[in-house]
Amino acid sequence: MRKLNILIPVVVIAAVVALSSIFIVDERERALVLRFGQIKQVRENAGIGFKIPLLDEVVRYDDRILSLETPMIEVTPADDRRLEVDAFVLYRINSVRQFRQALGTDGGRQAEIQLNGILDGQIRAVLGSQGVTSNTILSPERSALMDQIRERSDARAQALGLDVVDVRLRQTNLPEQNFDATLQRMIAERDREATDERARGREAAQRVTALADRTYEEILSEARRDARITEGEADAERNKIFAQAYSKDAEFFEFYRSLSAYEQALKGENSTMVMSPDSEFFNYLKSDEGSRSQRATTTGTDN
Repeated sequence: MRKLNILIPVVVIAAVVALSSIFIVDERERALVLRFGQIKQVRENAGIGFKIPLLDEVVRYDDRILSLETPMIEVTPADDRRLEVDAFVLYRINSVRQFRQALGTDGGRQAEIQLNGILDGQIRAVLGSQGVTSNTILSPERSALMDQIRERSDARAQALGLDVVDVRLRQTNLPEQNFDATLQRMIAERDREATDERARGREAAQRVTALADRTYEEILSEARRDARITEGEADAERNKIFAQAYSKDAEFFEFYRSLSAYEQALKGENSTMVMSPDSEFFNYLKSDEGSRSQRATTTGTDN
């Protein structure tokens, strides 16, 4: 009985010591075994681990993807339109040893502070770089900018034992105090672009009008030239015909010309002409009247 009383406490103490030397690492976490603040073991896989009771301490870290929301960050793109943006970041611990050494005992809080500083600097650097305007930030190119921020932030977070999984820009707003000034600047820029477009349109219209006027003058000049050539050829042909007719019968030609002149001069119902009776213009009319008088005298004699 006496031995049993001694054995029971020994068994209990041994059980307590055995249980305190065992620890379990969940699949959602990683663990470090510390002895007087020094790292003795790194447990990155789930399972059972062993430590020295009372001397070793187990520190656990979350192995899941963690999230962080940054405060509003004021940036100035290349077009000088100040914007306020905030980001949503996904990250995880990739090396618990490096994480512990870089951030100490208060690793979780320090990780958020350090990561906020990294993201603040990289967001300002990327969104304020040459060629990045406010329109770029608000366009589909925004995705490429976020990838660039993630890559640059991840490169700097590696020193803290962190992986930056993703960075998303959420809100993009104008600062309240700069809203009116920015709006007026945007209106002025749009007016300038509209003025430039109108000037280019007027210049193009003037070029088209000048080309049309020149083409019109060229066509009109060619038409007049062709008309004069045709008129000259017609006059030459007419003169040729007249010359041929005159050479065949000069008296008939003169008679024909006189009849044409009578037709033009006596056109109309009340044509009046005042001329000398001896004018050569009425030679053929006089001849006709003489012939008629002669025919009338002959007719009277016969009767």
